[in-house]
Amino acid sequence: MRVLIVGSGGREHALAWAVSRSPRCSAIFCAPGNGGTAALGENLPIDPMELEAVAAAAKDKRIDLAIIGPEDPLAAGLADRLRDAGIAAFGPSAAAARIESSKIFAKEIMQSANVAHAGGEVFRDAPAAHKWIEMLGPAGLPAIKADGLAAGKGVAVPADIDAAHEAVDQLFGISERLLIEDRLEGREVSAMAVAAGGELLPLPLSCDWKRIGDGDAGPNTGGMGVYAQPQFAGRPADIFTQVHEPVIAELAARDAPFEGLLYGGLMVSDAGHHVLEFNARFGDPETQVVLPLLDGDVLELLNEAAHGRIAQDAVAATDETAVGVVMASRGYPNAYETGFEISGLDSVDDDVLVFHAGTALDEDGKVVTSGGRVLCVVARGADRETARAIAYDNVRRISFENAYYRSDIALLEAAGAG
Repeated sequence: MRVLIVGSGGREHALAWAVSRSPRCSAIFCAPGNGGTAALGENLPIDPMELEAVAAAAKDKRIDLAIIGPEDPLAAGLADRLRDAGIAAFGPSAAAARIESSKIFAKEIMQSANVAHAGGEVFRDAPAAHKWIEMLGPAGLPAIKADGLAAGKGVAVPADIDAAHEAVDQLFGISERLLIEDRLEGREVSAMAVAAGGELLPLPLSCDWKRIGDGDAGPNTGGMGVYAQPQFAGRPADIFTQVHEPVIAELAARDAPFEGLLYGGLMVSDAGHHVLEFNARFGDPETQVVLPLLDGDVLELLNEAAHGRIAQDAVAATDETAVGVVMASRGYPNAYETGFEISGLDSVDDDVLVFHAGTALDEDGKVVTSGGRVLCVVARGADRETARAIAYDNVRRISFENAYYRSDIALLEAAGAG
Protein backbone atom coordinates (compact mmCIF):
# COMPACT_ATOMS: atom_id res chain seq x y z
CA MET A 1 0.00 0.00 0.00
CA ARG A 2 1.08 3.53 -0.78
CA VAL A 3 0.36 5.81 2.18
CA LEU A 4 0.15 9.59 2.47
CA ILE A 5 0.47 11.10 5.94
CA VAL A 6 -0.70 14.71 6.19
CA GLY A 7 1.10 16.91 8.72
CA SER A 8 4.57 17.82 9.92
CA GLY A 9 4.79 17.10 13.65
CA GLY A 10 5.86 14.40 16.04
CA ARG A 11 2.45 12.77 15.72
CA GLU A 12 2.96 12.39 11.97
CA HIS A 13 6.46 10.96 12.42
CA ALA A 14 5.04 8.43 14.90
CA LEU A 15 2.28 7.50 12.44
CA ALA A 16 4.84 7.10 9.65
CA TRP A 17 6.98 4.90 11.90
CA ALA A 18 4.01 2.71 12.85
CA VAL A 19 2.79 2.39 9.27
CA SER A 20 6.29 1.59 7.99
CA ARG A 21 6.34 -1.54 10.17
CA SER A 22 3.42 -3.08 8.28
CA PRO A 23 4.25 -5.72 5.66
CA ARG A 24 1.53 -4.15 3.53
CA CYS A 25 3.32 -0.78 3.33
CA SER A 26 5.18 -0.24 0.05
CA ALA A 27 5.72 3.54 0.11
CA ILE A 28 5.22 6.47 2.48
CA PHE A 29 4.73 10.13 1.54
CA CYS A 30 4.38 12.97 4.04
CA ALA A 31 2.91 16.39 3.33
CA PRO A 32 4.92 18.30 4.31
CA GLY A 33 6.69 16.01 6.83
CA ASN A 34 9.89 16.83 8.73
CA GLY A 35 13.48 15.72 9.15
CA GLY A 36 12.40 12.44 10.72
CA THR A 37 9.77 11.45 8.17
CA ALA A 38 12.33 12.06 5.41
CA ALA A 39 14.14 8.93 6.60
CA LEU A 40 10.98 6.83 6.16
CA GLY A 41 9.66 8.10 2.86
CA GLU A 42 9.31 11.13 0.62
CA ASN A 43 8.38 14.55 1.96
CA LEU A 44 6.07 16.60 -0.27
CA PRO A 45 6.27 20.42 0.06
CA ILE A 46 2.51 20.88 0.37
CA ASP A 47 0.57 22.93 2.92
CA PRO A 48 -2.06 20.62 4.49
CA MET A 49 -4.60 23.45 4.21
CA GLU A 50 -4.24 23.49 0.42
CA LEU A 51 -6.91 20.85 -0.01
CA GLU A 52 -6.81 20.73 -3.79
CA ALA A 53 -3.02 20.38 -3.80
CA VAL A 54 -3.16 17.53 -1.28
CA ALA A 55 -5.83 15.72 -3.32
CA ALA A 56 -3.85 16.23 -6.54
CA ALA A 57 -0.69 14.87 -4.94
CA ALA A 58 -2.59 11.86 -3.63
CA LYS A 59 -3.80 11.11 -7.14
CA ASP A 60 -0.36 11.71 -8.65
CA LYS A 61 1.39 9.41 -6.14
CA ARG A 62 -1.30 6.73 -6.51
CA ILE A 63 -2.08 6.83 -2.79
CA ASP A 64 -4.10 3.94 -1.37
CA LEU A 65 -4.65 5.51 2.06
CA ALA A 66 -4.30 9.07 3.38
CA ILE A 67 -3.93 9.57 7.15
CA ILE A 68 -4.72 13.11 8.27
CA GLY A 69 -2.90 14.29 11.39
CA PRO A 70 -3.75 17.96 12.18
CA GLU A 71 -7.13 19.36 13.15
CA ASP A 72 -7.25 22.37 10.82
CA PRO A 73 -7.40 20.44 7.52
CA LEU A 74 -9.95 18.06 9.03
CA ALA A 75 -12.16 20.98 10.02
CA ALA A 76 -11.70 22.42 6.53
CA GLY A 77 -12.95 19.19 4.94
CA LEU A 78 -9.77 17.49 3.70
CA ALA A 79 -11.11 13.99 4.41
CA ASP A 80 -14.24 14.83 2.38
CA ARG A 81 -12.15 16.20 -0.49
CA LEU A 82 -9.93 13.12 -0.61
CA ARG A 83 -12.90 10.77 -0.58
CA ASP A 84 -14.51 12.77 -3.39
CA ALA A 85 -11.30 12.18 -5.34
CA GLY A 86 -11.54 8.45 -4.75
CA ILE A 87 -8.79 8.33 -2.10
CA ALA A 88 -9.48 6.38 1.09
CA ALA A 89 -8.88 8.71 4.05
CA PHE A 90 -8.47 8.07 7.77
CA GLY A 91 -10.07 11.09 9.37
CA PRO A 92 -13.61 12.32 10.02
CA SER A 93 -15.71 14.46 7.72
CA ALA A 94 -15.85 18.19 8.38
CA ALA A 95 -19.34 17.66 9.83
CA ALA A 96 -18.10 15.09 12.35
CA ALA A 97 -14.88 17.04 13.04
CA ARG A 98 -17.06 19.79 14.55
CA ILE A 99 -16.75 17.77 17.76
CA GLU A 100 -13.34 19.50 17.96
CA SER A 101 -13.71 22.57 15.79
CA SER A 102 -16.65 23.90 17.86
CA LYS A 103 -16.60 23.50 21.62
CA ILE A 104 -20.20 24.67 21.76
CA PHE A 105 -21.26 21.99 19.27
CA ALA A 106 -19.36 19.43 21.37
CA LYS A 107 -21.24 20.58 24.44
CA GLU A 108 -24.57 20.15 22.64
CA ILE A 109 -23.57 16.62 21.63
CA MET A 110 -22.57 15.72 25.18
CA GLN A 111 -25.79 17.11 26.59
CA SER A 112 -27.87 15.13 24.11
CA ALA A 113 -25.79 11.98 24.65
CA ASN A 114 -25.92 12.31 28.45
CA VAL A 115 -22.12 12.33 28.75
CA ALA A 116 -20.72 13.83 31.96
CA HIS A 117 -19.05 17.21 31.40
CA ALA A 118 -18.63 20.60 33.05
CA GLY A 119 -21.60 22.92 33.40
CA GLY A 120 -21.36 26.26 31.66
CA GLU A 121 -22.85 29.04 29.58
CA VAL A 122 -22.39 30.32 26.03
CA PHE A 123 -21.65 34.02 25.49
CA ARG A 124 -21.79 36.03 22.27
CA ASP A 125 -20.57 39.38 23.60
CA ALA A 126 -17.89 40.47 26.05
CA PRO A 127 -20.03 42.63 28.41
CA ALA A 128 -22.30 39.69 29.25
CA ALA A 129 -19.27 37.44 29.82
CA HIS A 130 -17.63 40.01 32.10
CA LYS A 131 -20.86 40.31 34.09
CA TRP A 132 -20.97 36.53 34.49
CA ILE A 133 -17.36 36.47 35.74
CA GLU A 134 -18.19 39.10 38.35
CA MET A 135 -21.23 37.14 39.48
CA LEU A 136 -19.16 33.97 39.93
CA GLY A 137 -16.60 35.83 42.03
CA PRO A 138 -13.11 34.69 43.12
CA ALA A 139 -14.44 31.44 44.59
CA GLY A 140 -15.98 30.39 41.29
CA LEU A 141 -13.20 31.04 38.79
CA PRO A 142 -14.17 29.23 35.58
CA ALA A 143 -12.46 27.78 32.54
CA ILE A 144 -12.90 30.09 29.53
CA LYS A 145 -12.90 28.60 26.03
CA ALA A 146 -13.01 30.03 22.53
CA ASP A 147 -15.59 28.21 20.43
CA GLY A 148 -13.38 27.38 17.45
CA LEU A 149 -9.89 26.06 16.76
CA ALA A 150 -7.15 28.29 18.14
CA ALA A 151 -3.89 26.35 17.73
CA GLY A 152 -3.86 25.31 21.37
CA LYS A 153 -4.41 28.87 22.61
CA GLY A 154 -8.18 28.81 22.93
CA VAL A 155 -8.55 27.82 26.58
CA ALA A 156 -7.77 29.91 29.66
CA VAL A 157 -7.80 28.71 33.26
CA PRO A 158 -7.31 32.04 35.07
CA ALA A 159 -5.69 32.33 38.47
CA ASP A 160 -7.74 35.36 39.60
CA ILE A 161 -10.61 37.63 38.59
CA ASP A 162 -8.40 40.09 36.71
CA ALA A 163 -6.91 37.26 34.66
CA ALA A 164 -10.42 35.98 33.92
CA HIS A 165 -11.52 39.36 32.55
CA GLU A 166 -8.31 39.60 30.52
CA ALA A 167 -8.96 36.11 29.08
CA VAL A 168 -12.48 37.10 28.04
CA ASP A 169 -11.17 40.07 26.05
CA GLN A 170 -8.33 38.07 24.53
CA LEU A 171 -10.47 35.12 23.47
CA PHE A 172 -13.20 37.31 22.01
CA GLY A 173 -10.40 38.60 19.80
CA ILE A 174 -10.15 35.19 18.13
CA SER A 175 -13.69 33.85 18.49
CA GLU A 176 -17.22 35.17 18.07
CA ARG A 177 -18.53 32.98 20.90
CA LEU A 178 -17.09 31.89 24.25
CA LEU A 179 -17.95 28.95 26.45
CA ILE A 180 -17.47 29.69 30.15
CA GLU A 181 -17.52 26.50 32.18
CA ASP A 182 -17.22 25.34 35.75
CA ARG A 183 -13.63 24.47 36.57
CA LEU A 184 -13.15 20.76 37.10
CA GLU A 185 -10.60 19.46 39.58
CA GLY A 186 -8.78 16.15 39.44
CA ARG A 187 -6.26 14.49 37.15
CA GLU A 188 -6.39 14.60 33.37
CA VAL A 189 -6.27 11.59 31.09
CA SER A 190 -6.37 11.29 27.31
CA ALA A 191 -8.57 8.53 25.88
CA MET A 192 -8.24 7.79 22.16
CA ALA A 193 -10.21 5.27 20.13
CA VAL A 194 -10.41 4.37 16.46
CA ALA A 195 -14.02 4.65 15.28
CA ALA A 196 -15.73 3.28 12.18
CA GLY A 197 -19.08 1.77 11.27
CA GLY A 198 -20.49 2.62 14.69
CA GLU A 199 -17.80 0.54 16.44
CA LEU A 200 -14.74 1.46 18.49
CA LEU A 201 -11.28 0.08 19.10
CA PRO A 202 -9.90 1.72 22.26
CA LEU A 203 -6.19 2.57 22.45
CA PRO A 204 -4.07 2.80 25.63
CA LEU A 205 -4.80 5.75 27.90
CA SER A 206 -2.18 8.46 28.32
CA CYS A 207 -1.40 11.65 30.26
CA ASP A 208 0.49 14.70 28.99
CA TRP A 209 2.25 17.60 30.68
CA LYS A 210 1.13 20.83 29.03
CA ARG A 211 2.93 23.62 30.87
CA ILE A 212 6.41 24.71 29.88
CA GLY A 213 8.12 24.55 33.28
CA ASP A 214 8.90 22.01 35.98
CA GLY A 215 6.21 21.77 38.61
CA ASP A 216 3.63 22.85 35.99
CA ALA A 217 4.89 26.42 35.95
CA GLY A 218 4.46 28.88 33.13
CA PRO A 219 2.18 28.99 30.08
CA ASN A 220 0.52 26.07 28.34
CA THR A 221 2.21 24.49 25.35
CA GLY A 222 1.30 21.80 22.85
CA GLY A 223 2.72 19.30 25.35
CA MET A 224 6.14 18.94 27.00
CA GLY A 225 5.96 15.24 27.79
CA VAL A 226 3.64 12.28 28.09
CA TYR A 227 3.29 8.76 29.40
CA ALA A 228 0.94 5.90 28.60
CA GLN A 229 -1.09 3.41 30.62
CA PRO A 230 -1.73 5.38 33.85
CA GLN A 231 -3.09 3.43 36.79
CA PHE A 232 -5.28 6.11 38.40
CA ALA A 233 -7.96 6.32 35.70
CA GLY A 234 -9.92 3.21 36.67
CA ARG A 235 -11.22 0.71 34.12
CA PRO A 236 -10.49 2.02 30.61
CA ALA A 237 -13.45 0.06 29.27
CA ASP A 238 -15.79 2.17 31.42
CA ILE A 239 -14.47 5.38 29.87
CA PHE A 240 -15.10 4.28 26.31
CA THR A 241 -18.53 2.86 27.17
CA GLN A 242 -19.67 5.96 29.05
CA VAL A 243 -18.04 8.63 26.87
CA HIS A 244 -17.11 7.58 23.35
CA GLU A 245 -19.95 5.22 22.50
CA PRO A 246 -22.79 7.68 23.29
CA VAL A 247 -21.03 10.47 21.37
CA ILE A 248 -20.52 8.24 18.32
CA ALA A 249 -24.20 7.29 18.43
CA GLU A 250 -25.34 10.90 18.78
CA LEU A 251 -23.20 12.08 15.86
CA ALA A 252 -24.59 9.29 13.69
CA ALA A 253 -28.12 10.30 14.66
CA ARG A 254 -27.32 13.80 13.40
CA ASP A 255 -26.15 12.49 10.01
CA ALA A 256 -22.51 13.14 10.92
CA PRO A 257 -21.12 9.63 11.50
CA PHE A 258 -17.66 9.77 13.01
CA GLU A 259 -15.03 7.65 11.30
CA GLY A 260 -11.48 8.31 12.37
CA LEU A 261 -9.82 8.90 15.73
CA LEU A 262 -12.01 10.20 18.56
CA TYR A 263 -9.97 11.60 21.44
CA GLY A 264 -11.60 12.50 24.74
CA GLY A 265 -9.72 14.72 27.17
CA LEU A 266 -11.11 13.77 30.57
CA MET A 267 -10.85 14.91 34.17
CA VAL A 268 -10.76 12.02 36.64
CA SER A 269 -11.88 12.57 40.23
CA ASP A 270 -13.85 10.90 42.98
CA ALA A 271 -16.95 12.09 41.11
CA GLY A 272 -16.01 9.98 38.08
CA HIS A 273 -14.95 10.93 34.55
CA HIS A 274 -15.96 14.30 33.11
CA VAL A 275 -15.10 15.40 29.57
CA LEU A 276 -13.00 18.54 29.20
CA GLU A 277 -12.92 18.48 25.40
CA PHE A 278 -12.96 16.26 22.34
CA ASN A 279 -10.43 16.12 19.54
CA ALA A 280 -11.13 14.59 16.14
CA ARG A 281 -7.60 13.25 15.52
CA PHE A 282 -4.62 11.60 17.14
CA GLY A 283 -3.17 13.62 20.01
CA ASP A 284 0.31 15.11 19.99
CA PRO A 285 2.39 14.06 21.94
CA GLU A 286 0.06 11.25 23.09
CA THR A 287 0.42 9.36 19.81
CA GLN A 288 4.18 9.11 20.32
CA VAL A 289 3.76 6.88 23.40
CA VAL A 290 0.55 5.06 22.45
CA LEU A 291 1.56 3.64 19.07
CA PRO A 292 4.79 2.03 20.35
CA LEU A 293 2.69 0.01 22.82
CA LEU A 294 0.65 -1.64 20.05
CA ASP A 295 1.56 -5.08 18.75
CA GLY A 296 0.17 -5.85 15.32
CA ASP A 297 -0.49 -3.98 12.10
CA VAL A 298 -1.45 -0.32 12.59
CA LEU A 299 -1.77 0.20 8.85
CA GLU A 300 -4.38 -2.55 8.62
CA LEU A 301 -6.32 -0.98 11.51
CA LEU A 302 -6.37 2.49 9.95
CA ASN A 303 -7.04 1.27 6.43
CA GLU A 304 -9.98 -0.87 7.53
CA ALA A 305 -11.37 2.09 9.50
CA ALA A 306 -11.05 4.30 6.43
CA HIS A 307 -13.33 1.79 4.69
CA GLY A 308 -15.90 1.82 7.49
CA ARG A 309 -14.78 -1.28 9.38
CA ILE A 310 -13.01 -1.96 12.68
CA ALA A 311 -10.37 -4.68 12.48
CA GLN A 312 -10.65 -5.74 16.14
CA ASP A 313 -7.74 -8.19 15.86
CA ALA A 314 -5.35 -5.91 13.96
CA VAL A 315 -3.56 -4.63 17.07
CA ALA A 316 -3.32 -5.38 20.78
CA ALA A 317 -1.80 -3.29 23.55
CA THR A 318 1.19 -4.62 25.47
CA ASP A 319 1.41 -4.51 29.26
CA GLU A 320 4.31 -2.06 29.16
CA THR A 321 4.25 1.67 29.78
CA ALA A 322 5.96 4.35 27.73
CA VAL A 323 7.34 7.77 28.64
CA GLY A 324 8.04 10.55 26.14
CA VAL A 325 10.11 13.65 26.95
CA VAL A 326 9.85 16.63 24.59
CA MET A 327 13.01 18.55 23.73
CA ALA A 328 12.08 22.10 22.76
CA SER A 329 13.72 25.31 21.55
CA ARG A 330 14.37 27.58 24.52
CA GLY A 331 11.85 30.41 24.46
CA TYR A 332 8.94 28.23 23.29
CA PRO A 333 5.95 28.76 23.45
CA ASN A 334 6.96 32.37 22.82
CA ALA A 335 9.78 33.57 20.55
CA TYR A 336 12.64 31.18 19.81
CA GLU A 337 15.45 30.69 17.31
CA THR A 338 15.81 27.79 14.86
CA GLY A 339 18.34 26.40 12.41
CA PHE A 340 20.62 24.71 14.94
CA GLU A 341 22.19 21.36 14.09
CA ILE A 342 21.03 18.44 16.23
CA SER A 343 23.74 16.01 17.38
CA GLY A 344 23.55 12.70 19.19
CA LEU A 345 20.61 11.23 17.31
CA ASP A 346 22.72 8.21 16.42
CA SER A 347 23.74 7.63 20.04
CA VAL A 348 20.39 6.62 21.54
CA ASP A 349 19.62 3.05 22.56
CA ASP A 350 18.34 0.76 19.82
CA ASP A 351 14.97 0.32 21.51
CA VAL A 352 14.46 4.05 22.20
CA LEU A 353 12.44 6.06 19.69
CA VAL A 354 13.10 9.68 18.75
CA PHE A 355 10.16 11.26 16.99
CA HIS A 356 10.86 14.51 15.15
CA ALA A 357 8.48 17.47 15.35
CA GLY A 358 10.22 20.77 14.64
CA THR A 359 13.09 19.52 12.49
CA ALA A 360 14.21 19.89 8.89
CA LEU A 361 17.13 18.89 6.68
CA ASP A 362 19.55 21.67 5.72
CA GLU A 363 21.36 21.96 2.37
CA ASP A 364 23.97 19.45 3.54
CA GLY A 365 21.37 16.92 4.67
CA LYS A 366 21.97 17.61 8.36
CA VAL A 367 19.04 17.59 10.78
CA VAL A 368 18.41 21.06 12.21
CA THR A 369 15.79 22.62 14.46
CA SER A 370 12.84 24.26 12.71
CA GLY A 371 10.16 24.66 15.40
CA GLY A 372 9.30 25.07 19.06
CA ARG A 373 8.80 21.45 20.00
CA VAL A 374 11.76 19.78 18.31
CA LEU A 375 11.89 16.11 19.36
CA CYS A 376 10.08 13.61 21.57
CA VAL A 377 12.31 10.90 23.06
CA VAL A 378 10.25 7.81 23.89
CA ALA A 379 11.24 4.83 26.02
CA ARG A 380 9.27 1.74 26.97
CA GLY A 381 9.53 -0.24 30.19
CA ALA A 382 7.79 -2.63 32.53
CA ASP A 383 6.75 0.32 34.71
CA ARG A 384 6.71 4.11 34.63
CA GLU A 385 9.89 4.52 36.69
CA THR A 386 11.91 2.26 34.41
CA ALA A 387 10.66 3.88 31.21
CA ARG A 388 11.26 7.34 32.65
CA ALA A 389 14.85 6.59 33.60
CA ILE A 390 15.61 5.25 30.12
CA ALA A 391 13.97 8.22 28.42
CA TYR A 392 15.95 10.81 30.36
CA ASP A 393 19.20 8.87 29.96
CA ASN A 394 18.73 9.12 26.20
CA VAL A 395 17.54 12.73 26.22
CA ARG A 396 20.90 13.68 27.72
CA ARG A 397 22.69 12.12 24.74
CA ILE A 398 21.04 14.52 22.27
CA SER A 399 22.00 18.17 22.02
CA PHE A 400 21.38 21.33 20.04
CA GLU A 401 21.87 24.99 20.83
CA ASN A 402 19.16 26.39 23.14
CA ALA A 403 17.77 22.92 23.87
CA TYR A 404 15.25 22.83 26.72
CA TYR A 405 13.22 20.10 28.39
CA ARG A 406 11.33 19.57 31.62
CA SER A 407 13.02 17.37 34.20
CA ASP A 408 9.86 16.09 35.90
CA ILE A 409 7.90 14.34 33.15
CA ALA A 410 6.22 11.22 34.62
CA LEU A 411 8.04 11.77 37.90
CA LEU A 412 4.77 11.27 39.75
CA GLU A 413 1.70 9.65 38.27
CA ALA A 414 -0.40 12.09 40.25
CA ALA A 415 1.00 14.98 38.21
CA GLY A 416 -1.36 14.13 35.36
CA ALA A 417 -1.54 16.81 32.71
CA GLY A 418 -0.08 20.18 33.55
